[in-house]
Amino acid sequence: MRASPIQPTVDLLADGEQHGFLKLPYSRDDSAWGAVMIPITVIRRGEGPTVLLTGGNHGDEYEGPIALSKLASTLKAGDVTGCVIVVPVMNFPAFQAGTRTSPIDAGNLNRSFPGKPEGTVTEKIADYFQRHLLPLADYVLDIHAGGRTLDFVPFAAIHVLPDASQQARCEAAMRAFGAPYSMRMLELDNVGLFDTAVEDAGKVFVSTELGGGGSATAASVAIAERGVYGFLAHAGVLDRDTFANGEVNRTTTLLDMPDGTCYTTSEHSGLLEMCRDLGEIVQGGDVLARVYDTTRTGAPAVEYRARRGGLLAARHFPGLVQIGDTVAVVADIVERNIPVAI
Repeated sequence: MRASPIQPTVDLLADGEQHGFLKLPYSRDDSAWGAVMIPITVIRRGEGPTVLLTGGNHGDEYEGPIALSKLASTLKAGDVTGCVIVVPVMNFPAFQAGTRTSPIDAGNLNRSFPGKPEGTVTEKIADYFQRHLLPLADYVLDIHAGGRTLDFVPFAAIHVLPDASQQARCEAAMRAFGAPYSMRMLELDNVGLFDTAVEDAGKVFVSTELGGGGSATAASVAIAERGVYGFLAHAGVLDRDTFANGEVNRTTTLLDMPDGTCYTTSEHSGLLEMCRDLGEIVQGGDVLARVYDTTRTGAPAVEYRARRGGLLAARHFPGLVQIGDTVAVVADIVERNIPVAI
């Protein structure tokens, strides 16, 4: 396979604190010899685990970019044992546009792995993470939120994996992140995900969904920041006692998405009325939402009912819904008030 066109302006293996870019040449109308410059920080001291922290996999999700930008500007080499690689914004073109996918090639980075070094801009970015950053990492945390079209209760997430030992390691890291909720998440389609690439490489992987609506709140950013430090301490890169910061009394609630009945999908387009709020307990058959035909009056709304009981963990965000959109996700409550243990 040909070499990646992306060149780092930092030495990924050198000790110290380095702030630079992943430079991807990109010739375009307004810059014949231009480049996409993806910010990266590498903080390394001595021998130890390597943790890869990423945000901005989708360009309209902001908790990751905020929390990781703050970490990159404050974490020092003397704080770590091993290495922390911080990429606050993976899909930088999408982030600049405030969109889920890239305005350059319409690429969804989180559906583009393993990528192609000779492919589109998005595929080239995926290829660099797959072949050059992922092999360095022992632990990977990819911070997501719902973007402009979804909203979630704040949770860290793992997937059910064929390797029980690997899943146990991922679950321990998820609990150390310490979000209010921890989810065993069911993906309807995991092809091309960064998640899948990391898991297939045998690494410890945790993702998140920390809110939504195309913005961030003080509460959701605080969850991300605490979670990053908990994840790093769990990995052994940071001293556990130093960075516990009195958080020993926090708890998380474990959720599970066992099958496709967790998802409620709209079969109509129109005006959305959510009838239950995030975090509420619902029973199978409860009305979750109604969709109104916006082209006429006098037509009854279509009701969408829960296909199972549980906790309303996700919902469609905009007031208008399209056919095929996910309206709601209901998850099982497995265990409440689990102590957060780094």
